[in-house]
Amino acid sequence: MNSPETSHETAQDPQEPTASTEAQEAGTLPDSPDSSMQEYYQLQQDLLKVTLILTGIIFVSVWIFYSLNIALNYLIGACTGVVYLRMLARNVAQLGRERSKLGSARLALLIGVIVTASQLNQLQIMPIFLGFLTYKAAVIFYMLRTTILPDSN
Repeated sequence: MNSPETSHETAQDPQEPTASTEAQEAGTLPDSPDSSMQEYYQLQQDLLKVTLILTGIIFVSVWIFYSLNIALNYLIGACTGVVYLRMLARNVAQLGRERSKLGSARLALLIGVIVTASQLNQLQIMPIFLGFLTYKAAVIFYMLRTTILPDSN
C-alpha cells in the first residue's frame, strides 16, 4: 500500500503544464480531429452561404436582363449545383471513416437534369449548366476571399 507521501510525489500539480500541453501550445501536435471537422463544417456552411447568395444575385440579374424563363432555367441548374455540393460534402465527410474513395454517383444528378432539359422544349441546357456551375464560382470567391483577406474569417 502506498503511503500518502509516495502518492503525493507521483501526482502532478494541476497548475503545472504538462509536456503535451506545452507541445500543443507550441503548435507541434496536430489539432484534435474534432477541431478539424469543425473547421470543415464551417467551410461547408460558408460555401453553401456564398453559393446561395450568388444564386440569388445571378437569378435576379438574369431575370432583369433576359427573361423569367431563362432565369428559372438558371435556378434549376443552381439548385442542382447546391444538391451536388451537399452530396459532395457528405461524401468527403465520410472519406476515411466509412469510405476509402469518393463515388461518382453525384454526376448522375447533373446528367439527369441535362438529359431532361434536352427532352423538354421549355428547358434550355445552357442556363441550366451555367446555373450548376454557380457552386464553382462560390468556391473561387471563397478561395480569393481567404487568400486576399485571411483575417476576415
